[in-house]
This record gives sequence, C-alpha cells and structure tokens, in this order.
Amino acid sequence: MQIQIIGGGSWGLALTRLLALNGQSVQLWCRQEDDPDQLRRTRESKAYLPGVLIPEEVKIEDTVNSDANMVIYAVPSHAMRVVVPTFAFNGTPFRVSVAKGIENETLLRMSEVIEELAPGSPVVSLSGPSHAEEVGRGLPASVVAASANADARHAVQEAFFCNSFRVYSSPDIVGVELGGSLKNVVAIAAGVCDGFELGDNAKSALITRGLAEMARLGVACGANPLTFAGLSGMGDLITTCTSKHSRNRAVGEAIARGKSLDDIVRESRMVAEGIRTTQSTHALAQKMGVDLPLAEATYGVLFEGLPAREAIESLMAREAKPE
Repeated sequence: MQIQIIGGGSWGLALTRLLALNGQSVQLWCRQEDDPDQLRRTRESKAYLPGVLIPEEVKIEDTVNSDANMVIYAVPSHAMRVVVPTFAFNGTPFRVSVAKGIENETLLRMSEVIEELAPGSPVVSLSGPSHAEEVGRGLPASVVAASANADARHAVQEAFFCNSFRVYSSPDIVGVELGGSLKNVVAIAAGVCDGFELGDNAKSALITRGLAEMARLGVACGANPLTFAGLSGMGDLITTCTSKHSRNRAVGEAIARGKSLDDIVRESRMVAEGIRTTQSTHALAQKMGVDLPLAEATYGVLFEGLPAREAIESLMAREAKPE
C-alpha cells in the first residue's frame, strides 16, 4: 500500500516506523515546527521519540502523496477540523483516524469530523492501549480497527498487522472512538489519586467506576456495551490510568501537587487529550441525560475551581446504591 501519514508527533512517528518495517510504502508530512529537515537528516525526533529511528525508505516531504490509497490523520483531535480540509485526498479509498478525542464545539467524534469535511471515503478508527514510546521500540501491543465498512477495517487491519502489533477489527466505531476518548478523562482522575497517594484500593475503584461511566455514556450514544470490555475500553483505560507514559495521568498528578491547569498546559510540549475531552464529555453527558459523577467531578476540578480533595470527598459521600 501507498500510505500517507499526516502528523509527525510521537504517535505519527511510531506508526510511520511500524508501517515501513511492515513493508508498506510510507510518506510522512509534519509541521515545520516539528523540524522535518532535522528528521530527514538524523531519522530521529529527540523532542517526541528519542532513540527511535525512522527507516531510510520513509519519505519525509513538505507535500503529500496524491496517489496514496490510505491516509492516516495522526493529529490531536482539536486540530482535525483544520487538517482534514487541507489534506482532503479526493478519491483516497481509506482514511484512518488515530486521534482520541471528541470535538468541543460540535461533540462530534473524529470519524464524524472527517466524514463531514472529506465525504465519500470510509473512515476507520485505530484505537487501543498503545503508547507511542513502546510501539516505536517494537514492543508488543494490540489494538482494534473499527469501521462500519468491512473492507476498510480489514484493509487497515492487514496494513498494520505484524508480530509486534496485533490488530483486531470491529464494526462498532462509535464504541471504539468513545472508549479511546473517555478513558482520558478517567486517567486525569487516576493521576489525582496517584498524586495524593490514595492507594491501590482507591485507584482500582476509580478505574472500575470510570469504566461503568464510559459504557453508560457510550450506550446512550448507540455503542455496543461489550466494546467497553475490549481493547479500546478497558484495555486502553488500564494503560492510560497506570502508565508512566500517560500524559493525562500526569495532568492529574500535577493537579494534586497544586499546579494550575494553565501552568500544566503551558509547560507541556505534547497534548493531553483528556483536558479538552473533559469539557466535551461534560457537554455530551448533559445532552444525552447521562449521570457521570466521576467525569463531572473531574470537570469541576479542571474548569470550575473545585478543590481536588473536595471532589474526592463528595464522590465518597454519594448516596449508597446498587452496583
């Protein structure tokens, strides 16, 4: 396959390397801010994936391959609406989103944004527990390719599948995208738990109840509840809530240490998707009439000045009810 990747952040670079080593013809486009000239010379991004080398056969170009038969949008969710019209690829058979977020203004999932701005091609969401730092080093990972279009999801499955990267397929793109997005909100709360050193019991309960909230909102939006027991739900949730690589968990830890959200965002080079997704989750839950106590507490801490310890106390003091 001829594959065009849009975005030279950590995930875009990791997938570029994986696909090239898997025998695909890969071209990468990245912003000037990400120093494509340096990447061409050294085949390494010390800012995003230090120690991970991009194969020489990968083309790193200022333009895109108009003949590509698969385009992968590896950009943050808030940039998708700007990027897709710029790189619409008229006639491209398959478009792949690897972003994990919900658009704040419209509450659309990333596949819906792509379909709106570049109609006519099937969209696949690739999601699951897959930190770029590990995938870039060739460590084993398993993900899921989701699309309502069977040919599209199977094409993506085949392109990515290798000994170190196992790809499952699913028709439930709603559940897969919501799982990959909502888990970041829970991960921020898990980071607060870690920052306050509340212990394993508290964190296990938080992850479990967070998963229940993810499934509750997902079902209200038309997802299959079983999807949230899979890689894009429980799998990604566990990784994001526990990993040293998790930017969203790190946000929660910093909040617990007393840092302001503005300072956290200003000091981070990479995007923590959960910050914006907390806003869209709050709005989506209100729209769908779904009760999400943990997500609402996280929203209160990030955007309404609610002290994190008060949020924890209020969650623990909620009325007793059946599980």
